[in-house]
Formats: sequence, C-alpha cells, structure tokens
Amino acid sequence: MDKKELLERVSADGVKFISYQFTDVVGSVKSVDSPVERLRETLDRGVWFDGSSVEGFTRIQESDMHLRIDPDTYAVLPWSPPEFRRARVICDIYSPDGEPFAGDPRGLLKRKLEEVRKNGYSFMLGPQPEFFLFRHNDSNSINPVPHDVGGYFDFSPCDKAIRVRTELMSALSNMGLQVELGHHEVALGQHEIDFKYDEALRAADNVLTLKYTVKAIAAQHNLIASFMPKPVSGIFGSGMHVHQSLLNEKNENIFFDAKNEFKLSTKANEFIAGQLKHARALSAIVSPSVNSYKRLVPGKEAPVYIGWAQTNRSALIRIPRYTPGMHQETRIEFRLPDPSCNPYLAFAAILAAGMDGINSKLTVPNPLNNINIYDLTAKERAKMKIGSLPGSLGEALSELEKSTFLKSVMGEYLFEAYLRAKWAEWNDYQMHVTDWEVNRYLEIA
Repeated sequence: MDKKELLERVSADGVKFISYQFTDVVGSVKSVDSPVERLRETLDRGVWFDGSSVEGFTRIQESDMHLRIDPDTYAVLPWSPPEFRRARVICDIYSPDGEPFAGDPRGLLKRKLEEVRKNGYSFMLGPQPEFFLFRHNDSNSINPVPHDVGGYFDFSPCDKAIRVRTELMSALSNMGLQVELGHHEVALGQHEIDFKYDEALRAADNVLTLKYTVKAIAAQHNLIASFMPKPVSGIFGSGMHVHQSLLNEKNENIFFDAKNEFKLSTKANEFIAGQLKHARALSAIVSPSVNSYKRLVPGKEAPVYIGWAQTNRSALIRIPRYTPGMHQETRIEFRLPDPSCNPYLAFAAILAAGMDGINSKLTVPNPLNNINIYDLTAKERAKMKIGSLPGSLGEALSELEKSTFLKSVMGEYLFEAYLRAKWAEWNDYQMHVTDWEVNRYLEIA
C-alpha cells in the first residue's frame, strides 16, 4: 500500500486516531498515539519517541528513537467506538542517524528474511497460538477459573465460548487476518484460532494482532484472555506450534521429495537437523518465561526431549500428514514455542537455526516414529542419543549465553539486551517464595 492509498482508506474508515505500534525486546506491544490529522506528516517524517524506558532499547543519554510506518500493516481496531475510531500501523525502529536500530526485533526478522531471499527462498509460517478464557472470581481478585467446560473440538449450540470465539474470529478478519479455523482445545477454557499460512514477517505481525485483539474482545465480555503457557496446574498448557516451509523463486516447496520415505528433501532434513542442534539455546527465546517450563513436562503433549518424527506428538519436531497429492503442504512443525515469546525474535532465531543446518549440510538423526519418548528410561534415551530440553528458564538462559551462533544471529546489542531482561526475570523469580513451598515446608521443616 502506498501513502496515497493509506490516506484514502483512513478517511473512508472514519479513523480519528492512529496507534503507531512496535515491540520491546521481550515482545510487549508499545504504541505512540496521535490524531489522524498528523498522519500525512508522519508518513513523510516518521515519529520521534523516547526509548530510554523501553525494555532492551537504549541508555538515557541516547534515548531519541525514530518510528517509520509500514503502511501494509494498517488495520482499524474494531472494538474502538465510532466517535473515537482508532487504527493501528506497525512500525520499524531507527536510530537518530537513520540506521535501523540494532535492538528492534522486527528489524532483525526482516534482515534474516532478506538474507534467505537473496538465496532464492521465502520462509513461510503457520503459527498456532493457544489461549485460555477465564472468568473474574470477584471484583477484587483474579483466579484462573475456566470460562467453559468444553474439550478438544467440542461443540455446543449454546456454548458461551463459541459465541465469544466467533466474535473474536470476526474481529480478526476485520483487521485483515485470514482466519482459517477456530476450535476448542484440550483443556477447559482453552482455545485456538488459526490463520492463513503466510510469509514470516506477516505471520509475526498476525500473532501480535491476535494476542491483543483476543484480550480486547474478551474484556468486553468481562473475561480475561491469557496466553500464559501454564496458567492452571495439572492440565494442558498453551503452546504455539510453528509450521514451517521454504519456497523457491518458482513458489515451489523445497522441503518435498517424492522419492524420500517421509517425502522430505535433503534440505528439509538439514533444516530439521539445524533446529535440533540449536534447540537447547533456542528454548530461551521461544519458551522465554519462568512459566514456560511448567508446560514443558512429560505426558502433556509438550516436547521435553530433542528428536523428530512423522507421527509422534511427543517429539520436538513433527512432520504433519497432508492431503495426498498436495506436496506443496509439506511442512515442519516445531513444537517448542509458546505464545509468550516475541514472535519476531522467535521466528528469526528458528529460521537461522534451520538455515545453519542447510548451510552446514548437517545430518538429521533417525526419526522417533512409534516411540513414546516419555516412556523411555534415562539409560534408553542416552543409548539412543536423545537429548533433553532445559528444565527451567535459568538453564535455558545459560545455554543461550553459551551460543556464539545465536549471538551472531541476533547481534551483540540485541543478544545482551535480551539476556539482561531475562536474567532479571529469573533472578526475581528465585527470590520469591511460592504458595507451594509454604504449604510443603512450613510445618515439616
């Protein structure tokens, strides 16, 4: 979309205010709002803002930052009232000298996509973020009480959850997302809305849009929407499985090979090998919270061990089946990410890991088909050379800290800023005493 078309659409939509959005290093959405009358000037000159208080951005003596609009991300916020109609545009961040800001996660993803584009590839993704809808217990407290009693793919013609989910899908469609499927997930109150497979930058934009749209619409129903990986003990957590493929310049899926047993090309196997190689360090980026590691436990279909398979849902990487003859649908499902991650940073990292496998011509290990990895003993896993993912955020951060590869991918500035923010989170967690500890040890210690 060019500037003229954007201005025409804004006028036709009756927009009164524009939110200029970006993310900090950990993925929180930030915005600078302005009356629509300033849009023409902003398209020409950008928006200056103070980055000194934004997580991972800059020191106070270097605080001036510059936003430049991506017109293709324009969307009206459907929950805003007509008299104060608001729209959003997502922005890229630049330093005062006019160079792309080294701490901008979206900028990092754009650079990595440009690198693979120069090699003749497009990186296509289908993220599947899951979320919970909870009821307020009372006016003074929030406890995770599921909004409904449905289960996986359950249907009820008068289920409140279906009505809310339908409204969510309508709002997302109005914002430009091509919604393909919405359904109830396994746990009580858990849902998933899938959107069209797309190029990685747009997929990342869509994840952010989905998250705050779901929260806004849920709030209108006096509900709390949460993308927390494990909000309720003892039930399934929320993941964000990421389906991936590489297309060549002819728009052909290079992961397909009809002669291979699993219909996977050599490059697909190398891509898998790269992600398996870097999985432990990737954990800190794609499963980035203390709570993420409450989800990554045996028996709840979340990955714990490092391996791949075609049909095995306990594997870290799975090769989903597709309609016979539709080889363009060949894809690699990476099951480690959860929706608390920064999608720009996560998608850049998993792309780089996969491409490292291709560039280094790594050999993929044997698949773990027809094996429940959770049932194997430690000795059996060791014999089969099946490694384990980190068991905590602290362990994952230690792995990331040692990864010279991911440091080179992210750049020193973003790498150090991310580690600093996440170590602070881990250290804060370690200083807190939980209810479980009090209940367990107060009287017996």
